[in-house]
Amino acid sequence: MTTAPTPSATTARLEAVDLLRGIIVVIMALDHTRDYFGDVALNPTDIVTTTTALFFTRWITHFCAPVFFLLTGTGAWFSGKRRGPGANSRHLLTRGLWLILLEVTVLRFALQFNVDYKVTILTVLWGIGWAMVALAAVSRLPLGVIVTLGVVMVAGHNLLDGIPGESFGALAPLWTFLHQQGFLLNTPDHVVLVAYPLIPWIGVTMLGYALGSVYDRPQEERVTFLRRTAVALILGFLVLRASNLYGDPRPWMVMDSLGKTVLSFLNATKQAPSLLFLCMTLGPALFLLARAERGIPRWLRFALPYGKTPLFFFLAHFTLIHLLAVVASYLRFGTIHGMFESPSLDRFPITTPEGWYLGLPFVYLMWIVVVVLLYPACRWYAAVRATGRHPWLSYL
Repeated sequence: MTTAPTPSATTARLEAVDLLRGIIVVIMALDHTRDYFGDVALNPTDIVTTTTALFFTRWITHFCAPVFFLLTGTGAWFSGKRRGPGANSRHLLTRGLWLILLEVTVLRFALQFNVDYKVTILTVLWGIGWAMVALAAVSRLPLGVIVTLGVVMVAGHNLLDGIPGESFGALAPLWTFLHQQGFLLNTPDHVVLVAYPLIPWIGVTMLGYALGSVYDRPQEERVTFLRRTAVALILGFLVLRASNLYGDPRPWMVMDSLGKTVLSFLNATKQAPSLLFLCMTLGPALFLLARAERGIPRWLRFALPYGKTPLFFFLAHFTLIHLLAVVASYLRFGTIHGMFESPSLDRFPITTPEGWYLGLPFVYLMWIVVVVLLYPACRWYAAVRATGRHPWLSYL
């Protein structure tokens, strides 16, 4: 396999992180393209009714959120090495609050093309923003304390699964905010749904911060650590999942065929992300990080501009996908009103006309179109950021 020339150690470790982030960004776009061009009546993780192709189209995108949160923490460590502890803590706080603001303004508009706020779903920017705020509060603690907090949150939060939010009475929204996906507000006029409960995601971000310290070690030691941790996570997933004893509120079951039984085994809970969901996704991600340090294959280097501009791509790709949906609606049905109105939750993010779904191959085609169209913009923006002339660009 042809690889690029071996870079310096510092460049190699940063490019490894950018590569993983870039691959994840590209995969993420597939899931969001499916949101707009897929069939809302088909639940990809309903083992009884899904198809293998649809299940794995959704399953592969499960890797995105855990890697985003993990590398958010890792990036915070790198930032702290440049800025110093105090300045880094302030940067994490302000950037975290900025992401929360983007979630409820720019991202919400890109998703729905309206500002009526009838339906608002708080998604990944919301989660990462609060994770940054939490990391700002603990980043100056001893690293061992941060690791302990992260492990407890990730490994222990499933112990709380049996506690319903209603048991907290007036404080139930706080439980939704922290642990259980649900509504912060649910009235006939306005709905606010928390899609990313915070406790486990904050834990992943803290562990990502600790992972950044591993990049201060020599390369051989670092790669060995990444590989061993990856193996431990994958084996932990297989053993715990097979036992059905702990780690996921939804046990796997023997189905009427081997194929569907495998799907049930892999169908770990994303929200809130179970321990097994995180082991299943972060283990392979660490393997890829270790592999990337040995040199990035030329055919994978296309992902680097996306990995260097993740927030820019995130906001731009939602806007582009939605615009493509508007064009498709007009060309096929002569109407676009459903592209601009707040949908019901079961049709989020847009209200599509009858006969909208053209099959999974068309979803993949539109995904490729989106990724290709945004490549020049991401490459240009990565070059602009690399000049370092505009420090405020670190917020986008």
